[in-house]
This record gives sequence, C-alpha cells and structure tokens, in this order.
Amino acid sequence: MTQPPNQPPQGGFGAPQGQPPADGFGAPRQPPAQGGFGAPQGTPPPPAQPPQPGYGHPQQPGPYGPPPGPYGQQPGAHGQQPGPYGQQPGVQGQQPGPYAAPGPYGHPQPPAVPQPGYGYPQQPPQYPGGPGTTPPPGGTGGGPFKGKPALVVAAAVAGLLVVGGTVYAVTSGGDDGKKPVARHSDDPKASGTPVDPGDGSGDGGADPDNLNDGRKSGEAKVLWYKSAPDAPANGADAPGMWITGKTAVKAAYKQVFAYKVGDGDPAWGPITFPQKICAVTSAKSADDKVVVAYMNGTSDRAKCNQLQEIDLDTGRKGWTATVADGGLFDSAISIELTISGRTLMVGRSESGTAYDLGSGKKLYDKEKYGASCFPTAFAGSADRLVQVASCGAGGSNEHDEISELEPATGKAKWTQPVKKGWKVERTYSVDPLVVYMTNEDKKAWNISTLDAKGTFRSEVKVDEKFAPQCGWALLSSDLQGCQGVAVDANTLYLPTDVSSGGNEIVAISLTDGKAKWRVKSPTDESMYPVRTEGGKLVAYVRPSYDAGGRVVSVPTSGATHTTTGLLQNPQHTADIEGGFYDGQVDWVDGRFYISTARLTGSDQAKEKLMMAFGN
Repeated sequence: MTQPPNQPPQGGFGAPQGQPPADGFGAPRQPPAQGGFGAPQGTPPPPAQPPQPGYGHPQQPGPYGPPPGPYGQQPGAHGQQPGPYGQQPGVQGQQPGPYAAPGPYGHPQPPAVPQPGYGYPQQPPQYPGGPGTTPPPGGTGGGPFKGKPALVVAAAVAGLLVVGGTVYAVTSGGDDGKKPVARHSDDPKASGTPVDPGDGSGDGGADPDNLNDGRKSGEAKVLWYKSAPDAPANGADAPGMWITGKTAVKAAYKQVFAYKVGDGDPAWGPITFPQKICAVTSAKSADDKVVVAYMNGTSDRAKCNQLQEIDLDTGRKGWTATVADGGLFDSAISIELTISGRTLMVGRSESGTAYDLGSGKKLYDKEKYGASCFPTAFAGSADRLVQVASCGAGGSNEHDEISELEPATGKAKWTQPVKKGWKVERTYSVDPLVVYMTNEDKKAWNISTLDAKGTFRSEVKVDEKFAPQCGWALLSSDLQGCQGVAVDANTLYLPTDVSSGGNEIVAISLTDGKAKWRVKSPTDESMYPVRTEGGKLVAYVRPSYDAGGRVVSVPTSGATHTTTGLLQNPQHTADIEGGFYDGQVDWVDGRFYISTARLTGSDQAKEKLMMAFGN
C-alpha cells in the first residue's frame, strides 16, 4: 500500500505524522482545522502546519527484520548495545516486490494497486487527521452541511443557527456591541420531557430546546446535555472523559466537571484550577482515580508541572506534586501522564518520573541509558508499562527502542530495538502490545504485535486503507491517543477509510496478521470500534442529516458477523451529536457518551461540552 509518487497530502484519521517537533515529545500541537465525530461549531482554532504526505504499506524491510532470523535471539536489557534488530539485514532468496523492494519483515509482498497511505482518504475524512497532523479544511466530512438538505444551508446563509431543531438568529449585538451572539427565536416550543442542557458549571437551568420533544418510537432518550464553559478567544483544551458507575467526569480549560450518569445533575464540584489544564491521564485507575496537570503560570516560560490527584466519584482532591525538570533540553514545559496499575508515569521529552498513585511519593526516574537512548513516550494498562526511547539521534545507528518496564521499579523486563528509519507512533493496545509505526523515507507504515517477551509476533498484512481516530491530542507523542480502534486477546479491529458511503470494520488476526472477517456499516455513514465486551465488538455509527448516530454490536466469534442495534439516537438531535469538536465517545452500562476535546473560544454560540444517550 505504498502511496504513489507526488500524491498530494490528504487529511487523515489515524494517519502517520512526519518529523517530530523540534522540542520533542510532549510538544503542544496546533489545534485541528475541523471536527472529529462531527463538524465543529463556531470559529475553528488557528490552523496548524500543513499535513505531511501520507504513508503506504512498507515495501522495504520493516522495523524488525525478517523472521525467524534475529528473532531467534532475545534482545538485551537497558544499558546493552543494540543487537541485530536495529541492523538492516539482507534478505536472501526473495524476489523483489511490485516496487523492487522486499516486504517489511522479509516476506514477499503480493502485487498491489498503489493507494494513498494508511489513514489518508481520497476525500476529507470523517474522523480527524492522524498523529501529529491536522486535517485540511473541509474535513469530517465536513463542515456542518455535509449531507444536509439545501434548506439548512439556506438558513445558515441567511444568518440562522439551527441547533436541535431550534432556530437562533445570529446578530451582531453582543454584550460589547461588536461580537455576534445567538438569540433564541420567538417560535413557541411544544411540551415534553425536559432535559437539563446545563453549562460547564453543571448548574443547568430550564431546558430551552426540549431535546426529547419529538422523539420517535424506538429512538433513545437524550439523558442530558451540557454546554461548555467560556474559553479564551484562541481556544482551550478539553481533554479526558472518565465514566464510573456513578459519575461522568470531563475536564475543560481550567475546570473539571462531574455529572451523575443517569440524569446529568452535578455530582460534585466543579474543581477550578488557577491556570489551564495541560495534561490528564487518559485512563482512570482501578479505584476510579485520575491525575490532572495544570500550568504554573501564563508566561511563555510557564511549565505544565503541577499535578493533582482526583477521586472521580467524590471529587476529593488527593495528593499534589510539582514535576521537576530533567536535563538541559528536558523541561516540564509539556508532559504526558500514564497510569499503569498503581504507578503514575510522567513523561517529559527525554525522560520520565514515576510516582506512587496512592500517595504521590516519587518512585524512580527513567533517564538516558546505553548508547544515547532517551525515553520519549510511555503507555500503560492495568499491569503493564511500555516505554519508547529514541537512540543515537543523528548517528549511523539512530533507531527507536520499545521496552516493557516493571511499573513499581522501572526495571526493564525486555528491550526490542526497531530498525533505523522506523518511528513508533502509537500503541493501539498495551496488553496485548500492538504498535503502529511509520517510515517517512519509505512513505510506509506498519502495525506489529509483540508477545509478552517483546518478540515479534505478527504484522498486519491487509491491503486496505484504515481510519482510526488519532487526531487532536494534547501531546505530539501521545502513544495511547487513538480512538476508533479496538483489540482483544487475539484480534485487532480497524475501520476502513472510504470516500463516500458506509465503511467496514475489519477483524485482523494477531497471530498471522490476516483478515478474519469484516462487517459493513448498517448505514451510509462510517462506523468505528469503541470497545469489546462479552464476546462482542461495540461500534459507533456516525449520525447523518436524517438520522441520529447508532451504537451497534457485532459477535466476534462464530461464522456470522452482522450488526445488532443497541441504541438508536434521536434524529432531531443529530446536529448536536455530530457537532462535538474532535468528539470523544464511550459506551458504559448501556449509556452512550460523547464529548468535545477542544473548545474553540467562539462567541457566536454556546459551545458543546458533553451529551449522554440511553433507553
């Protein structure tokens, strides 16, 4: 799947990124130009750098070299010289592939029709751009009018804002007499079950839009809807979304909000920080704790070094800590937070510091080791901690290394060097470990699975364009920053990328990298994996102009793989559902949650923060 020469860069959801930022891991990324699950409302943030060209499937030798070859040996631990994994081994007895080069692991590659690279669609994507990239204007499919009837377009042109079936007139008379504002029209509203629209503070109020009015038979209820707090004109991050058995918790700008899962009433807080939130743990701990980082000031030299532990169910603020700088080029200007069991790992650009999650006590540092190897990114699960390091920068043996660490001590269990030219971009799963890598020089990508000892297990061999959501994130090297992809013990589930109509989800074996089965979206909109549970894959189908989104399940075993509806969201709230900026989604206990990951700071209308659906 090598991209044809001179192919213009496309938008991409799950697409690879180009060169890392000059200030390395943790460097803030520019906000995206368009939304995620739906198009953004209001003025988008400032544009980012143009996206890098796409990557196709590697036709050159892959990141590890041909099996069994060097895989018959076990790589050394930290402090040892890289073994044969980081070398460019020759491949004997192999015919050149369609582009006169052997496959990524020494296997012959079947001829394939050249296609745009992984995650780069022919048309603007329905999910946002890939790691380190920003979708081009018109992405998500979309501006707000993708697939909408001409009447809606005409209404917008005439200066009207349509939200949930209610028409607002956009006028130029804001509080300061300059900025446009949205005012409710005089059209009467029918009665029905009220929904607290809320605001970021959770105090809500009367429901002006009556989001459950007109709900059709078989459609889910809007359990609650919250609009966002005010944000500065240049926008603000709204990272993280954590769901427990009691609360739905969301961070936005300088605050953390908590709502009761059933009715959206305030559960506690909000917690307000003196400066903006700059990093969060994407996952919660087993006992429903998270850690939030915020800036220590507002100047250009301010650092993302203030940590606060929070209990998601009670809102209790636990321990606090200040993250120290590392070396000369290793400051805490920006950081990454990863939970692994009872350990919190704080990643800087060239090192990491581990804390006990229960007490906040510092456990250890992960610093430079071996031949100029610097830890640059971390990923965690309930009992695994994975580290990616950059080694020998600028030298002849420049390469990445993947290690599994003992979470409590930081001791390396194993280390697997990656061949020169390959960059580890994302982990689609930590347990089992599935990594996504790119090679910019070869315009190539690779998805590989490593076993519990760090040995290469398989690589994806499906000749397809895929589109997991690896768009806007706080960090450029957020290893666990992808949605729209799911993994269980033996299977990887990836959504295909299509230019129009419904896509497919492909189930790929982690044993041999081949497709096991695929399932088509039940509508003309794209479908994305959310999670696996109870022997089934749960997926989300995007809303359209004439239907709300859907939550469906697909059996993962057996001979039949068809979608079964779990939730059909209302048609008349499809505009709201589809308008969450770089939408984050989750399915927990029969409820579907969607929230924004970015506030634009627009004054034209109240921004969306979070929404919940259920039966």
